[in-house]
Amino acid sequence: MRQENADTTVLWAPELLAYDFGEHPMDPVRLELTMALAREFGVLDRAGVRLVAPTPADDATLLRVHTPDYLAAVRAASTDPTVTGHGLNTADDPVFADMHEASALIAGASVAAAHAVWTGTSRRAVNLAGGLHHAMPDRASGFCVYNDPAIAIDALLSAGAESIAYVDLDVHHGDGVQHVFYDDPRVLTVSLHESGYALFPGTGFPTETGGEHAPGSAVNLPLPPGTGDAGWLRAFHAVVPSAVRAFKPQLLVTQCGADAHRADPLADLRLSVDCQRTAYLALAELADTVCGGRWLAFGGGGYALVEAVPRAWTHLLAIVTGEPIEPDTPTPPAWRALAQARCPQSHPPAAMTDFPGAAALLVPYRAWEPGAATADAVDRAVLATRRAVFPLLGLDPDDPRD
Repeated sequence: MRQENADTTVLWAPELLAYDFGEHPMDPVRLELTMALAREFGVLDRAGVRLVAPTPADDATLLRVHTPDYLAAVRAASTDPTVTGHGLNTADDPVFADMHEASALIAGASVAAAHAVWTGTSRRAVNLAGGLHHAMPDRASGFCVYNDPAIAIDALLSAGAESIAYVDLDVHHGDGVQHVFYDDPRVLTVSLHESGYALFPGTGFPTETGGEHAPGSAVNLPLPPGTGDAGWLRAFHAVVPSAVRAFKPQLLVTQCGADAHRADPLADLRLSVDCQRTAYLALAELADTVCGGRWLAFGGGGYALVEAVPRAWTHLLAIVTGEPIEPDTPTPPAWRALAQARCPQSHPPAAMTDFPGAAALLVPYRAWEPGAATADAVDRAVLATRRAVFPLLGLDPDDPRD
């Protein structure tokens, strides 16, 4: 499965760890441990991998998506801990010193990654610190200050892109990105998430299919709490590839939040790291077959800081840079020692799989079929999404070939 000269740009610098809310679920140690694990495996030293330190996005770039009043509020909150309003100084989004600078650096990294792919500097690019998909134009939301995926997509549109598919695998609905492009026919937003009836932000239902001028530009697949590997993969393959292929994007953008993992403390899906790895391989194939290999990948949520995020995103980095890591590969002892030291109450996993000893390299699942048992909540969710949006994309919701 090796791809020679994968030519991938990875945006990284230790300064990205400054996006730090303090005592908060989104602990930047998850990024530190991910990069340490990837380095132990030599992923970042592969031929064709270009490691680039980002620079902060300037105000003109941030204003592609956010309002002037909101930027002023974030900048003020960076030096004044009493600032409130615009979603700031809440339990989800407490203010911290230099918050504007840290958030602008993440946005700058995402724009640089997008630029690398669009200009042909790289076929693929990744910013694991990015994926802050809940931020709205005029407010912070859900641990997200600046919406770097939306900013990067808007930068691509300004550079001449005419069709972009954004696929969001985070356990939470990608509401901010959908909001920004809901009425833009150039951008397809696809979100596979836990149902808004059970989880923040309470949106992302099948009936959300795009604005008046962009019908079919939003695809939402909300899944019931407790959905595991086989059901999640069945849902993914029943909706995502068909929607993306029908849209014919020039470039694939993905938000790869790791919080659908069964160890995540903030959500209720039951995925394994093996399922997440399988999904990343499917995204790589989709980018190769539909977009000429052009793939821009972001991180996102993920709050099992040791147990899930570092392994999931190291698998992502390995796949983006050309050669997957075998699931049964042991995690390096030096990395386990670092993880234990940084998070003393954790239990660093011993292998890159959640199923030690299993022979399968990909997680098995049954394909979705029309007329599947309606007692299955996942199948009902799939059917609701296909019937809501597939006709708008020129697809037959009841034809399993679509």
